[in-house]
Amino acid sequence: MCGIVGYVGPRPSQDILIAGLARLEYRGYDSAGIAVIDGEGHLGMRKKAGKLNALRDSLADAPLGDGTTGIGHTRWATHGGPTDVNAHPHLADGGKLAVIHNGIIENFAALREELLADDVEFLSETDTEVAAALLGREYATSGNLQDAFQRVVNRLEGAFTLLAMHQDHPGLVVGARRNSPLVIGLGEGENFLGSDVAAFVEHTRKALAIGQDQIVSITPSDVTVTDFEGNPVQAEPFEVSWDAAAAEKGGWSSFMAKEVAEQPEAVANTIRGRVRDGAVVIPELDGLDELFIGINRVIITACGTASYAALVGKYAIEQWARVATDVELAHEFRYRDPVIGDDTLVISISQSGETMDTLMAVKYARERGARTLSICNTQGATIPRESDAVVYTHAGPEVAVASTKAFSAQITALLLLGLHMGRVRSTLTDTTAVEELSTLPEKIAQVLAEENEHVSQLAGWMADTRSVLFLGRHVGYPIALEGALKLKEISYIHAEGFAAGELKHGPIALIEPGQPVFVIVPSPRHSALIHSKVVSNIQEIRARGARVIVVAEEGDAAVLPFADEVIRIPLAGAMFEPVLAVVPLQIFAMALATAKGLDVDQPRNLAKSVTVE
Repeated sequence: MCGIVGYVGPRPSQDILIAGLARLEYRGYDSAGIAVIDGEGHLGMRKKAGKLNALRDSLADAPLGDGTTGIGHTRWATHGGPTDVNAHPHLADGGKLAVIHNGIIENFAALREELLADDVEFLSETDTEVAAALLGREYATSGNLQDAFQRVVNRLEGAFTLLAMHQDHPGLVVGARRNSPLVIGLGEGENFLGSDVAAFVEHTRKALAIGQDQIVSITPSDVTVTDFEGNPVQAEPFEVSWDAAAAEKGGWSSFMAKEVAEQPEAVANTIRGRVRDGAVVIPELDGLDELFIGINRVIITACGTASYAALVGKYAIEQWARVATDVELAHEFRYRDPVIGDDTLVISISQSGETMDTLMAVKYARERGARTLSICNTQGATIPRESDAVVYTHAGPEVAVASTKAFSAQITALLLLGLHMGRVRSTLTDTTAVEELSTLPEKIAQVLAEENEHVSQLAGWMADTRSVLFLGRHVGYPIALEGALKLKEISYIHAEGFAAGELKHGPIALIEPGQPVFVIVPSPRHSALIHSKVVSNIQEIRARGARVIVVAEEGDAAVLPFADEVIRIPLAGAMFEPVLAVVPLQIFAMALATAKGLDVDQPRNLAKSVTVE
């Protein structure tokens, strides 16, 4: 949630801030604002509720003065509604100090009471204005922005990224992070801050990752990082692996359409360099063989779409590595006092690497002595740095809020991990699965080529549908859950995914004439028994008047008498079918939302990166 940009350098900061915020729109927001110190040394600020275009229009009508120091923000409302007044930046010290903030300051109420007692007046309902007022008061005492900033952040509780600047100090922006993302972009005679690298990748691909409870000061020529006590620390440098063009639509109707189409490449990039001589070897996990041999239990923790990828990973790790595996929702994990220890491997999954629920689950696991491994798509993110090891998915930037290629890449990473662990634990010697893995990108491309038009037409015919159900068994069950989630996220209609065996234990009451039901049918080649059970489920709902849309492999004739529509996927191993079966469900959700005239990239009330609990 929230996009943050900071800039100091020789160029007009307003243009850089607006462009950076545009690249961060995918994070989810409902207001936007910027502050700039102009050439006369005056701080100007503009903020507007609504989308970034409202701010653009306001600036076009009445531009802020030219200046080369600035901060910008897109806000997702927490404390106080999405209004002009509640938007960031917030000002203090007589309008000379500007502050922007991502996260939640948990002790803001007590701080607000303290400031009210000191006759401070507040204009907004936000916790951020409390931090701004506190910083203004500290600065008035010391006259030193960095010292005042350090004192303030040490008083704040919760999760936050803060950026501040003062008109007495043009050419200086200070920032701090606690449980919320912040990265540094290194330019030539200019430097940047951002909630992720998209904020500045147009200008530089050189970056520094700063850690938990650290403060950064940037000037055009220098970057200084300290801890909250003021002790110097060394930030971790990294090179952004994609350029600005990767985050552009490139002629596609939406980012989601582009990212669905990029799935063959995303999966190929995740596999690349991790298969050697017919075996999966993940270089990032070198030296961890003892860990994988010694564990007795795996827990995969994630939220939303990533948790459905985790469910597929559970099947793969148990089958190939023969180790008991559970999936836990990250926001429940640490609150139920789970039994874990040094024989437990906790795997976290997060596209952004900043998902707060997942980050706190990782920290909890480490505190309890478990070993931790993260699967992540974002370099320099917090969760990988908090984990013992990381497997990056290399899916490239995913801008649409509803995840598609990141989901496919997460499943692929889990399949790789299962195969890697199976080799290390000597529980898997058959190379068939590794051979299957290498064919996945080509098969995804085949689904896109052969079923895109068919599924899009189907969605167009169903534009007025009020409810859709999804059924699956085995690895098809998490795909049913994901298909329902995609439809909910971007079409705003009721959708539910069920384990097909649960149908007769209650959900069959939802079946009525005309009810659309997607059924993910497993291959009869892998388990004739499971296949027959799913066909039986189809017969049950068809007998009650459901409209049945089947996703089945090529050549499966047993489903034909009972299906109204059949969507075909190529032959694949049981563990690889989910990556193929999810693609038409993504296309369906996108096409249905488009037919309803909805914005598939920025669905209402949602944010790409959820950085608060």
